[in-house]
Amino acid sequence: MKLTWTKLIFIVVIAFGAYQHYGQRAVVHGPGVLAAEDPQQTAVNAAQPQTINGFQVTPLAGFNIKARVLASTNYHLGREAELSPVDLALGWGRMSDETVLKQIDIRQSNRFYYWHVDAFPIPREEIESHSANMHMIPADARVEKILKSARVGQLVQLRGYLVEAKSADGWRWQSSLTRHDTGNGACELVLVQNAAVL
Repeated sequence: MKLTWTKLIFIVVIAFGAYQHYGQRAVVHGPGVLAAEDPQQTAVNAAQPQTINGFQVTPLAGFNIKARVLASTNYHLGREAELSPVDLALGWGRMSDETVLKQIDIRQSNRFYYWHVDAFPIPREEIESHSANMHMIPADARVEKILKSARVGQLVQLRGYLVEAKSADGWRWQSSLTRHDTGNGACELVLVQNAAVL
């Protein structure tokens, strides 16, 4: 059978689509808490700002988190994307347990993380305090690749700093410093120095 260019392109497109679907499918673990510990936040003393992509980035606190990826979105447009090209919604404690998560609808949009339940599998306050949308600032290309390839369901370990970012024209973006807030300003802005998928 003669293979025409049209057929070849069709096969390549189908193969690429299958590869993308396979590579981005959610990871299933079964019941049980995967990340039992709360994120660790530590004080920093006289931390020096650094310049990243033209932004002045100042550490506010040390940050270490082991958590399950609940959602992931890559960004390409806008000022924020120049600094933070990926958001990860992360869960720990019972928000890393598949038994709980299968009862919660989770999505991301416009730098926010949203959840919906028909009936609460755990208390509302626990959902809010054990999950968060985090804006990731990769320290280098290796970290950026790991962050962008993180799949829903995977367990990640991230180390770095919660930060404040500023630009010369007065624009400012500051991390939340607590896991107990909600709404606008409640997201963490994380300078990720080390990242690993566990």
